[in-house]
Amino acid sequence: MIIVNKRGALKYKRKIYRCSIGKNGLSNNKIEGDNCSPTGIFTLGKLYVRTDRIKNIKTKFKYVPIKKNMAWSDDPVSPDYNKLIFTSKSHKEKLFRTDNIYDLVLVINYNIFPTIAYNGSAIFIHIAKRNFDPTNGCIAIKKSDFKEILITLKPSDKIKIHHEC
Repeated sequence: MIIVNKRGALKYKRKIYRCSIGKNGLSNNKIEGDNCSPTGIFTLGKLYVRTDRIKNIKTKFKYVPIKKNMAWSDDPVSPDYNKLIFTSKSHKEKLFRTDNIYDLVLVINYNIFPTIAYNGSAIFIHIAKRNFDPTNGCIAIKKSDFKEILITLKPSDKIKIHHEC
């Protein structure tokens, strides 16, 4: 199990990694756009990879190559809310980005089974910015740390995000 706390520490297999969490911390009652990371224990979803940038990744996950038309719906009134979508239009949650933060994206199954409008969307583990800026609700870690974790992380593993230190 991956364990994340409010101080920006991610623990996996007895090792502590630095991570970023939501700009407004953690929330037991996440809502769309609150810039909080949701608390709870969650299963892990699909792994998406920019295969044009990351080659020969070692992982137990069957990953999906990120294409230019892939995005994640953050529109609470859409029937595709909190799901992968394909679009040629500009989109806030485009997976194919010019920066590298979405070169590796592991979906955290928050608000997915079932999906409830306005309860939050696009909660991922992804690559952190160099200075570990806070996220809009995701968990972000250094690329080398993410790749290290992915070597042994199993699709059946879970993530616990909590207030305790």
